[in-house]
Amino acid sequence: MNLLQEKIGYTFKNPKLLDEALTHTSFAAEHRMTRNNERLEFLGDSVMGLVVSGYLYSSFPEKDEGFLSKSRAFLVSRETMAEWASQLQLGLYMRFGTGEILSGGVNRKNNLANAMEAVLGAVYLDGGIEPASKIILEWLRNQSPADIPEDSKTQLQQMVQKKYKIVPLYETLEASGPEHDKTFKVRVYLGERTLGLGQGKSLKAAQQAAAHQGMLFFQTHKLTKKEILSGK
Repeated sequence: MNLLQEKIGYTFKNPKLLDEALTHTSFAAEHRMTRNNERLEFLGDSVMGLVVSGYLYSSFPEKDEGFLSKSRAFLVSRETMAEWASQLQLGLYMRFGTGEILSGGVNRKNNLANAMEAVLGAVYLDGGIEPASKIILEWLRNQSPADIPEDSKTQLQQMVQKKYKIVPLYETLEASGPEHDKTFKVRVYLGERTLGLGQGKSLKAAQQAAAHQGMLFFQTHKLTKKEILSGK
């Protein structure tokens, strides 16, 4: 635990908070413990959102609300939080139940993202907003607006509305896998024509992937509105 505290640059006055932040529900259930990291995750998510919002507002005074919202959504997303946790090798410090370990839970993105938020929540409870902000801001300064992926759904909608005066629709074709690790398959379409298919570990990610394929479709096909809607 001392190594993890060195990595995040904060030493806990109450180490039990860090222990709780790193305790997965499976471990708590297996050992009949009453506390796990879910409550701290809830708190850490709010702390992260507040600090990121303030950072973006101050750092990009020339950017509009759309950019700020998109940037915040990316920076606090499950994928981004899991990546941060991976950089800290957070999974090595976590406590999992036997079943979760055997099913690959140590490296599962959702578990890592939850634990990262829980650690931030624990820092906030232990030392207040200042040390929590310091940790988050240090990490944020290593991120770049160029790292923020384009919002393909918004771009596709704008493209379609401008050309055809209608909006694309999305349909979930499949949701496979165990409840804790599902894979979604989505199509985006207009009328009878499928514009693109996408797959992802969340519905949002699958829709973005489908929208990206839809944009490629429009770049390579010059069709009238009638041809688009008829599918012919």
